Amino acid sequence: DQMKSNFHLSLVQELVLDNCRTGEGKIEGITEEFSNLELLSLINVGLTSVADIPKLDKLKKLELSDNRISGGLEVLAERLVNLTHLNLSGNKFKDISTLEPLKKLPQLKSLDLFNCEVTNLADYRESIFKLLPQLTYLDGYDIDDCEASDSDGEGDGIEDEDEEGEGERCFHSQ
Repeated sequence: DQMKSNFHLSLVQELVLDNCRTGEGKIEGITEEFSNLELLSLINVGLTSVADIPKLDKLKKLELSDNRISGGLEVLAERLVNLTHLNLSGNKFKDISTLEPLKKLPQLKSLDLFNCEVTNLADYRESIFKLLPQLTYLDGYDIDDCEASDSDGEGDGIEDEDEEGEGERCFHSQ
């Protein structure tokens, strides 16, 4: 019977556990048996560490907003080799150097760091794009400040109505 239940885990492609509090601030109950997982959302679960994230080769999107993570991203580079979207908004990242391990995620296209202290640094955007040349979008905008189209950057769809230069939105052809 154990075999059977594990097989079901391998069928799961999206797992959303937002607002489910973790015990010691660690990822719990997610194992390598979720082998086909493509999206994992752990928003506001009280995480301080991602050390216990399993190896998930198919994972593309990881949502970790509103936790208390401040570093230790090396494990993501080791275990989530195909990650394309990473949302770390509302965490405790203060220094560019804590984001350096993300260099080793070759597919990473979109990174969100809203409401992290690191965004207050003087050359924040420039520094991140330099550090992570594979990145297309940072906080929903590309290096030329063009907004991500919904399919690309997973924007929240909120439009500023009275923005100047309204025709300026860029859409990159795929």
